[in-house]
Amino acid sequence: MLSPISSHNKITSGRILSFAAVVGVVFLIFIFRLFSVQILNGDTWVAAALENRLREISLAPTRGVIFDRNGIVLARNVASYNVVVLAADLPDDEGSIQNIIRSLEEYIDVPVTRGEITPENPFVPCVSDHGISQIIEYGELSSPYREVKIACNIPETTARIIQEKTMDWPGITLEIETIRDYPTGSLTANIIGFLGPISSLEEGYYTERGFVTNRDKIGYAGLERFYESILSGKPGKRVVEVDVAGRIIRDAVPVISSLPGQNVYTTLDTRLQQAAESILLDEIGDWNAYFGELRITSGVVIAMDPQTGEILAMVSYPTYENNRMARIIPAYYYQQLNLDVRNPLVNQAVGAELPAGSVFKITTALGALNEGVVTPDQVITTPPEIQLANKYTPNDPGNSKTYVDWKDDGFGELDFIGGISNSSNVYFYQLGGGDAEELGTGIPNEVPEGLGICRLGTYARALGYGDYLGIELPDEADGIVPDPKWKRIAHGENWSTGDTYITSVGQGFVTATPLQILVSAATIANNGRLMQPTVIERITNAEGEVVQAFEPEVKWDITLDPVIDIYSSPTSAGGCEAKLTGETTTVKPWVVEKIQEGMRAAVTGGTLEDVFKNIGIAAAGKTGTAEYCDTFANEKGLCIPGSWPSHAWTLAYAPYDNPEIAVVAFAYNGGEGATVAGPIVRRTIEAYFELKTIDSRAVLP
Repeated sequence: MLSPISSHNKITSGRILSFAAVVGVVFLIFIFRLFSVQILNGDTWVAAALENRLREISLAPTRGVIFDRNGIVLARNVASYNVVVLAADLPDDEGSIQNIIRSLEEYIDVPVTRGEITPENPFVPCVSDHGISQIIEYGELSSPYREVKIACNIPETTARIIQEKTMDWPGITLEIETIRDYPTGSLTANIIGFLGPISSLEEGYYTERGFVTNRDKIGYAGLERFYESILSGKPGKRVVEVDVAGRIIRDAVPVISSLPGQNVYTTLDTRLQQAAESILLDEIGDWNAYFGELRITSGVVIAMDPQTGEILAMVSYPTYENNRMARIIPAYYYQQLNLDVRNPLVNQAVGAELPAGSVFKITTALGALNEGVVTPDQVITTPPEIQLANKYTPNDPGNSKTYVDWKDDGFGELDFIGGISNSSNVYFYQLGGGDAEELGTGIPNEVPEGLGICRLGTYARALGYGDYLGIELPDEADGIVPDPKWKRIAHGENWSTGDTYITSVGQGFVTATPLQILVSAATIANNGRLMQPTVIERITNAEGEVVQAFEPEVKWDITLDPVIDIYSSPTSAGGCEAKLTGETTTVKPWVVEKIQEGMRAAVTGGTLEDVFKNIGIAAAGKTGTAEYCDTFANEKGLCIPGSWPSHAWTLAYAPYDNPEIAVVAFAYNGGEGATVAGPIVRRTIEAYFELKTIDSRAVLP
C-alpha cells in the first residue's frame, strides 16, 4: 500500500534522469571552460590579468634651461597651479558636492555650469569651455580615480587660498606642474623659440621614448627645436598595481627616475641684444615718421665676433611673444602671426633670402683682384652709365641696354680702393662682366674680359653664400648664387651678358640671408678665415658640469684652403659654359688686405664717412642699396621700371686692426643703405664698446 506522500509524486525516474543529465552537461561545460581558461590558455589570461592589474606611468623629465653668455636666463621652467578633481573622493551627498562647486567658483574663472560635454564639444583639459559641474560629471563617468583639471594656471595667491580650502572640499586638490617661461620674451623669441604639443606625425617616435602626447611638449622653433633631444631629457617610469576601479594600490617594481634635460648656454649678450633691438626700432620709427607712412616694415641686426664666429646679438623684427605659447598655442594668435606678410614666426636674420645689393660687391672685388682682372692701382673709367648689348648666345647680336651708376654724374675714374669705398656700380659692372667698348660708349678697353659669372660664383661660395652655414637654428635658408645651369632649370632660358653685370653688384637672381652677408664681411675682417657661426657657448648637465664646450671653429681659410674652383677658360660676360678643371686655388693674403683697405676707405672718405664721423673707433664697412620687386611691392604699385624700391644694408667691423665685432643691419624698403642702415650699425658698435667699458670697470678692485 502506497504512502500518502508517494501517491502524490508524479515525477518519473526518467524525467529525473533527464534533468540530472542536463545539469551534468552544464557542469561539464563549466569544467571544460575552467580547464580551458586555467590550463589550456592560462598563460594568456594571466598576462591579461596582470596587464589590467599593472599600470605604467611615465614620469615627466625636467626640461633644460637656456642661458645667455653671462648666465641670464632665456628659457626656464616655472610652477603652474591647476585645480583638479578626483571624483572618487567627492562626498556621496549631491548637496555637499554642489556646495563645493559653488564655493570653488568664487576663486576660479570657471562658472558652475556651461556647455554640455558632447562628441561635438569634447572636454579638453585647459582648453575647452565647460563649467565645473560638467567637468566633475565627466570625471565621475570616465575616470573617477584619475585627476581631471578644472582650472589651469591660476595665480599663485589664489592657489594658496585654494590649498587651504581643500581640507573642507574633499575631492578637490591642487596640482603643481611645470610650464616653460621666457624671461626675455619677444626680445629673444626668434632665437629661443617655443614649445608645442606632440603632433600625430611624431607621436610614434616620442611615445616610444616614453613621452606622453597629451602631457609633454616639444620644441617648435629656435633652439627649443634644434636642441630638443638635449633639452627634453629622458622620461622615467613607474609601474603600479591598481584595483578593478583603477585606484593605485602600490608600486609593483622600483621606480625608474626621469633624467633632466641638459642646459644650454648661448653666445648671446642679452644687454647688447636689447640695445640692438632698441636701436633698430628707434631708427625704423624715426624714418617712418619722416616718411609719414609705414614704409619700413621689418629689419634685422646681427652682431658677431669675427674672430670666433660667436653671435653676440641677433634681432629679427617683427617678432612674437613666445610666453603666449607657454601652456597652449592660442589658435587666433598663431593664425594672426601666420597671416602677417612680414613672417614674424621666421627668424629673418637666418631665414630671409633677400637681394644682397652692393654689400655683395666685396665678393666681386675679391675675385677680380685675385684673378688678375684688375690691379690695385689700375684706374678705370666710370661714367654715369654704360650701354651693353645684352646677349643670350655668343652669336646673338643682342639688344642695347643701359646700366646706370647710383651717382647721377658718375665718378669719372676710380682705382680699386676707390671702387669699393664709393661703391660705384659702373666700376663693378666692368669687374664682373668686362667693359662695353664695342657699343661706342667711349670707355677704353680697360677690362676686356671681366671675372664672369662662373668664377664669381666660386668666390661667392668661398665667402659663405649659396649654402647653409650650419648655425644652430632650424629656419636657416641657403640663398641663391646663380649660374647658367641654375637659370635654365629655374627660368627655362639662357644666361645673358646682362645677368652677369647685375649679379656683379648683388642684384638680379642673387639672394642671401643677413647672416651670410655678415659672414662674408667677417671673413675679410678675420684675414680670410671663415669661422663657423654659432649661438652656442657650452652645454652642461643638471649639476652644472660641462658636457660639451664649443670652441671657435675655422670652416676654411680662403688664403690657405683651396676652396675656389678653377675653370678651363676665362668666363667672360657671356653666358659661360666653361668646364671645371678639377683644380682649386686660394686667395692671396694681400688681396684680402686690399679689400680691408677699401672697406676702411668707405668709412674715412667714402659712402660711410658721414655716418662714422667722430666715432672714436677705427672701423671699416660697406653699404648696400638693393633694388627689389616682390609680391608686396608689386601689389602696392611700387615696381616702376627704372625706379624700383630698395632695401637698405650696411655692414661694418671694428676695431679695424684687431676686429672684435662685426655688425650687419637690414631695413626692408629702407631705401639708401648708408642713410638708414648705417646709423643702426654705428650705434650697435658703440653699444658694444660701452658695455665692454662697463664690464672692465666692474672687475677693477
